Amino acid sequence: MKFQIEPARPEDAEALLAYLKQIGGESDNLTFGAEGLPLTAEQEQAHLQSVLDSEDDLQLIVKQGGAIIADASMQRFRRRMSHRAEIGISVAKDYWGMGIGTALMAALLSFAKERGIRQLNLEVRSDNERAIRLYEKFGFQKLVTFPAFFRIDGRDVDFDLMNLDLTI
Repeated sequence: MKFQIEPARPEDAEALLAYLKQIGGESDNLTFGAEGLPLTAEQEQAHLQSVLDSEDDLQLIVKQGGAIIADASMQRFRRRMSHRAEIGISVAKDYWGMGIGTALMAALLSFAKERGIRQLNLEVRSDNERAIRLYEKFGFQKLVTFPAFFRIDGRDVDFDLMNLDLTI
């Protein structure tokens, strides 16, 4: 499958919010469910514009037939933590296993290295083996398991906090 990674733009706001609702309903791996994020299109447009205007933050999307099928983000921490950034990747379930997550991770790492970021952090559900394999392939290491990070339908769900040292 051929796909194009591109920066998310304010005009992508409505489609991105719709995508987030879709993926929120496809798995319990995210901080939200099928309700999506509690943002208006105008709020998401403003956020996407601020990311575009930033030299240190990044929001990427992948489209197929005009619809968003994946996204990735990186937000650099500020002040004394400015050597670090937090990342996140999501791919619509119909497109799992097609190399999209790998391509998005490579793009995030390239962006981080260009900006002198020394560490990348992420949070991943402890039983999300597919995502953990991707992160480990790029050198991420588990720091700790955070017990009961989520509570879904009355059940506690653990998450792993992972880190990549880009200076090695």
